[in-house]
Amino acid sequence: MASKRKIYLDYNATTPVDLRVVDAMLPYFTEKFGNASSDHFFGWDAAEAVENSREQIAGLVHCKPTGITFTSGATEAANLALFGFCERNSSRGNHIITCKTEHKAILDSLKALESKGFEVTYLDVDPEGNIVLKELEQAITSKTILVCLMLANNETGLIHPMSEIEKIVHSKDVKLMSDITQAAGKIQVDFKKLNLDLAIFSSHKIYGPKGVGALYINKKNKVGIDSYIFGGGQEKGLRPGTMNIPGIVGFGKAAEIAFSEMEGESARILQLRNKLESGLKNIEGAIINSEACERLPNTTNVSFENIDGTLLLRKLNILSISHGSACTSNTIHASHVLKAMGLSAEMALSSFRISLGRDTGIEDIEFAVKEITKTVNQLKRAMV
Repeated sequence: MASKRKIYLDYNATTPVDLRVVDAMLPYFTEKFGNASSDHFFGWDAAEAVENSREQIAGLVHCKPTGITFTSGATEAANLALFGFCERNSSRGNHIITCKTEHKAILDSLKALESKGFEVTYLDVDPEGNIVLKELEQAITSKTILVCLMLANNETGLIHPMSEIEKIVHSKDVKLMSDITQAAGKIQVDFKKLNLDLAIFSSHKIYGPKGVGALYINKKNKVGIDSYIFGGGQEKGLRPGTMNIPGIVGFGKAAEIAFSEMEGESARILQLRNKLESGLKNIEGAIINSEACERLPNTTNVSFENIDGTLLLRKLNILSISHGSACTSNTIHASHVLKAMGLSAEMALSSFRISLGRDTGIEDIEFAVKEITKTVNQLKRAMV
């Protein structure tokens, strides 16, 4: 029955592993189980698989394979990049610039760096989520060593003008780092054109396995980072330890598929998102956040005026969508992204991220619009 139907609309949180990716990974759990550091044919097979995956991932983001270092995910990559770069370059300066809508993996790492004596400027954003480029330029000082700004926001889908940002940052002889986790595989990401110095991204956002990610280091721009994990020397000493061969193989296959299918899939999903938003805007009091900006094709962030967001989410339990908040120790916190954009805590708590993916079809969108409309109207009638 329709009332029992469950629909996954939270692809920005994670994606199901593509069956083609699973097929590529399976041999590396059993017959090709070698350690890539072993000096025999089992190890050589594993090492060859790692390098093949490095090439596939480099192909997705248009860089040299040698620039890719494997990690356990984007969060670890963020820590490696921020701590490794800032501590190596602390003699040049102690100032870092970011913005208030970055992912918690970045913000929490920067707070830890502040405790070590680094200074961080958190740029404000406008009501759509954009930084003011002039404010970025003015924030750079002689002590600034790094600017860290995500390519696409994980909650609103807003895309920062990275080419313009890069020109400003490099004109001041400062390095640029970007979290491209939400952008990779959804839009074209070309490191050669963007000229990033450091970047991080993850497998499980592009239909690959969880527990594997990548740190990109632009060697051409003479970027180096210190290691703070020791033992084994794998990945040029930056990320030592026995490598997750099945995960790395899966990441590579997922990147290869994303590269070959991205253009058509992005166009298809954009049509679905437009239909979704057209339907949602018919609901009285519904507001699409960052609507007027360039956004990821799959992401909608919608706020509902005068609605209890927690109650709405519970009543919509057949739809897997993301609340505009994070729940920790049973305490609900309004989204730091939406609050930075000027939304009240109440409005932020009545906001939801809906993110579409490969398995999303037109019938899912029609069903979601119908269920959200019905439930919002029921809650409004109950308040009268």
